[in-house]
Amino acid sequence: MYIYLSKKIAIPNNVHLKCVSWNKDQGFIACGGDDGLLKVLKLETQTDDAKLKGLAAPSNLSMNQTLEGHSGAVQVVTWNEQYEKLTTSDQNGLIIVWMLYKGAWYEEMINNRNKSVVRSMSWNADGQKICIVYEDGAVIVGSVDGNRIWGKELKGNQLAHVAWSPDSKILLFGMANGEVQIYDNQGNFIMKMSISCLTNATGAVSIAGIHWYAGSGGYVEPDCPCLAICFDNGRCQIMRYENDENPVCFDTQMNVVSIQWNHCGSVLAVAGSLRASNMDKEYNAVQFYTPFGEHLRTLKVLGKQMTGVAWEGGGLRIGLAVDSFIYFANIRPDYKWGYCCSTVVYAYTKPERQEYCVVFWDTKNNEKFVKYVKSLMSITTSGDFCILASKADDTQPQYVLILCNSIGTPLDSKYIDIDPLFVTMTKTHVIAASKEAFYLWQYRVAKKLTALEINQVTRTKKEGRERVYHIDINPSGASDSGPDFTKAFTATRDPICCITATDKTLIVGRESGTVHRYSLPNVVLINKYTLNNRAYYLSLNCNSSRLAVIDISGVLTLLDLEVRASADDGAGSQASAGDPSKFERKDVWDMKWANDNPDLFAMMEKTRMYVFRNLDPEEPIQTSGYICNFEDLEIKSVLLDEIMKDPERPNKDNLINFEIRSLRDSRALIEKVGIEDASQFIEDNPHPRLWRLLAEAALQKLDLKTAEQAFVRCKDYQGIEFVKRLGNLQNEPMKQAEVAAYFGSFEEAERMYLDMDRRDLAISLRIKLGDWFRVLQLLKSGSGGCDDSLQDQAYNAIGDYFADRQKWVNAEQYYHQGHNQERLAECFYMLEDYPGLEKLAAGLPENHKLLPEIGQMFATVGMCEQAVNAYLKCNQPKAAVDTCVHLNQWNKAVELARTHNMKEIKSLLSKYASHLLEKNNILEAVELYRKAHHFLDAAKLMFKIAESEAEKRTRPLRVKKLFVLAALLVEDYHKQVKTSQQSKAKGKKSEATSALAGLLEEDATSPDNRFVDNAWRGAEAYHFFLLAQRQLYEGYMEKAMRTALHLREYEDIIPAVEIYSLLALCTATNRAFGTCSQAFIKLESLESLDPDQRQSYEDLALEIFTKYNPKDTRPVERERSSEGSEGKLPTCIVTGLQIQEYQFWMCSTCKHCALEQEVSKYNFCPLCHDQIS
Repeated sequence: MYIYLSKKIAIPNNVHLKCVSWNKDQGFIACGGDDGLLKVLKLETQTDDAKLKGLAAPSNLSMNQTLEGHSGAVQVVTWNEQYEKLTTSDQNGLIIVWMLYKGAWYEEMINNRNKSVVRSMSWNADGQKICIVYEDGAVIVGSVDGNRIWGKELKGNQLAHVAWSPDSKILLFGMANGEVQIYDNQGNFIMKMSISCLTNATGAVSIAGIHWYAGSGGYVEPDCPCLAICFDNGRCQIMRYENDENPVCFDTQMNVVSIQWNHCGSVLAVAGSLRASNMDKEYNAVQFYTPFGEHLRTLKVLGKQMTGVAWEGGGLRIGLAVDSFIYFANIRPDYKWGYCCSTVVYAYTKPERQEYCVVFWDTKNNEKFVKYVKSLMSITTSGDFCILASKADDTQPQYVLILCNSIGTPLDSKYIDIDPLFVTMTKTHVIAASKEAFYLWQYRVAKKLTALEINQVTRTKKEGRERVYHIDINPSGASDSGPDFTKAFTATRDPICCITATDKTLIVGRESGTVHRYSLPNVVLINKYTLNNRAYYLSLNCNSSRLAVIDISGVLTLLDLEVRASADDGAGSQASAGDPSKFERKDVWDMKWANDNPDLFAMMEKTRMYVFRNLDPEEPIQTSGYICNFEDLEIKSVLLDEIMKDPERPNKDNLINFEIRSLRDSRALIEKVGIEDASQFIEDNPHPRLWRLLAEAALQKLDLKTAEQAFVRCKDYQGIEFVKRLGNLQNEPMKQAEVAAYFGSFEEAERMYLDMDRRDLAISLRIKLGDWFRVLQLLKSGSGGCDDSLQDQAYNAIGDYFADRQKWVNAEQYYHQGHNQERLAECFYMLEDYPGLEKLAAGLPENHKLLPEIGQMFATVGMCEQAVNAYLKCNQPKAAVDTCVHLNQWNKAVELARTHNMKEIKSLLSKYASHLLEKNNILEAVELYRKAHHFLDAAKLMFKIAESEAEKRTRPLRVKKLFVLAALLVEDYHKQVKTSQQSKAKGKKSEATSALAGLLEEDATSPDNRFVDNAWRGAEAYHFFLLAQRQLYEGYMEKAMRTALHLREYEDIIPAVEIYSLLALCTATNRAFGTCSQAFIKLESLESLDPDQRQSYEDLALEIFTKYNPKDTRPVERERSSEGSEGKLPTCIVTGLQIQEYQFWMCSTCKHCALEQEVSKYNFCPLCHDQIS
């Protein structure tokens, strides 16, 4: 940072000031002094010029009000920014709260304890509470509306200072004897603070200031020290929190009177007086420190006694109370920023985030890219790239250099062990230096390399890409191996303080004033130079012949590194160029050499920018911008102060271009005097930019000879070609129109073409520009017919314009007019206008190349029929079948396969079915086979499901239903075989059907005949099983027993345990104990039972048959001629009895029988649930 005094305001009647405070939000400055003096001032910048912003604008007092009310010397002033209140106190202990009303300050509240004097007052961070401490140990905490919250007497203590913690939970009290005590916000003592910075200090000390930064502007890095306590003897400590055991301690070697943090906690100002080393008298000074105790700057101030210091809200100014004056100093902060490839890169902190927010603001397109970086140390830019240096990790001292492009994309990174306090970069190298050593990294980025460059890259071995050198060792330039960081930590008596580099030279400055010059890329120490002062900023010109040095006191000097041309070139050329050794400018805080002229540079001196050519200054420009770039006689400058006020929304108004004098003069000469004189002036002051200016002016006047010469001088080949083309044109207006188009005045050029009646040229100009709307207008405006193909092209181009912007409705209209069916189809698809798409497909001729695409579009949205139609129209039945398969329309797929004699449908089916089975979607596979008329495959799967459900002992009704479904599928299969046989008999109607019938017959003769022949067996078993139980529960014991007896035929389907248990139960209830005994015998002999179960059956049998004789009370009519004259008699599916009659009912679906009188009660078949006709 750099600081300089900018303004001084005198207090009337030489009244001495005691204190000063600056309101951070509204900008009011309050100062109190002897004899009750209290003033509120406000500095405001008044300017109409957009370029004059920030510190460069003149600032005047917009408010200067004296507040009457105090009689004694005003000793304490403090602002409550949230509620716009000012609290003041004088030597008599009188406290006044002032408020702003209609632009003036008025007394709002008043309080006087009459016992003691107020030593300090502090508002908490949200402005709700104030704590007031009196010299006699009294503490009062009050609310913003004037109510007392609590009060306390700290006996035996003289109080001097008070501070709130950022969260308002803790109060710090500074005692007159130098102690600091910690209390909670209710006034309960917690502990004494340990003061480490006073070790080895002698004599009595008092506290000069306590300031706890509340974090309102974010923190420089995570866990950053923010509580500063300073003593009058110059000792200072900065802590992270109130009981931090290792605070940052340093000695300012001043007599301190006041301290204050800036708006974002990055700089601590310590005000007081310094003793000059060679003189006995003291002088006033403000010293600036980082939160880590590093000294940044010292500002000397005239006067006898400094009493207070106050920062402005934005941290760009500081106010100092000295004797009866307020001095203002401007601060030029060291922003973390850079400029590469028309992108401004800058970093700032946010209160809600620990990381730095790094913004890459592309000033050309006004786009910004944001990146968050933890513990960012610096930003360095060169060419198209940028280096972000940051701490890698809190746990170990390692640092990282990240190479980014101009939109913040990381391209490469390097971890290094040395602290990169100073970083510079060239087109090929990044150089980072700590205090003792410097590190070189030859970075590479992916780009097209020429053969020569590839050879050079392969020659530079991998090891040569990174090197480390200690500052006290003279490198020889011999090929070094990889970086050895161990040597880099050796301490040095003369640390590095700044570095800079160009492609061939590296300059390193040291604190003693010595400057080392090394060659690059082979690092060899070429020379050492000695400066009078320690350098702060170094910069080399574009040919590395001259070094600019800004020292720590802001003095700019120049150093010639190469001997300039001797006097042979023309007597006194050195004299005309000025003597660099005598060149000196004060109060310089920024400078930049021109990229294309070694004798041209721009520098910032206070709020003025000077441009020097051959050490000769041009008239200054009033600005406070930071210089981005100096090229082509134009300086690009950025008002970072303005950007940082609202860093999330950078504004192009804060980017300013300045033209230097020779460019302005040449332009004025061309405009006012003429091309001849201007040409002579440019000849004397040659520069490509000036020649280009001349060429453009000559073109405007159609002076082709001068234009061509000027284009040759600025090496613009396109320009030369353009002039030649103009020379070939005979027509003067035509030439003017071409020139207008060359300068981008397209409207004018078009008007000229139309005036010449050359509509074709106007149209071709607009086509080149891609302005198809205008092309269409021009095509329509002309009399006579226009070119249809060109009109279609225009319509389609406008359609493309709308399509690129996703405006499909507009695009569709234009594509329609331009007969562009392909893009029209895309529009319909994007608009989901499927009827429109269908209509389009219907209108296309057969085998049109667009039809497959339309088919694909329909397929993606599941519109199978339309997709199939499109595919069939372009003769792609295979694609149609694939679509049907994809959309699970298997019946349609089979139908298509049949009609188009396709063989692969079987393989497709089996593939899909196996895919479903893998996923265990068996029911879906059944449905698939059923839809595809592969009934037997479906039935097999269905039987599998039924059997697995039976094994799981699921509800019997569910199992019966599954068996019925399987049996019905087998019935469908029978029907299919039958019809195929019939069609065969009638004669071969189509090859496909007969082939399929043949395939199915093969299936029928497969080994799975048990399914086909006994399809209903499983359904029967569970039907009778359920029937027996139902009869048993309804009390028909006889019927239940007979049905249970019938169940014995189904041991292969229902577990025997279930059957014989049910039989035993039914016979026992029917008192047929003989049959019951046989059932028990069967149960006990089953091998599937374990011993316990068998034992329990035996016990139960014993219990029953000791009571009852194992004989049937009446004979069971079993096997009574169950074989009829034509074999086995059928069983009634309603009652479970065998049918003896000759007439009975038979179901048309499952072919099962029932007694007619029994089935008449039913509407549906009890077994297969088919409707009874």
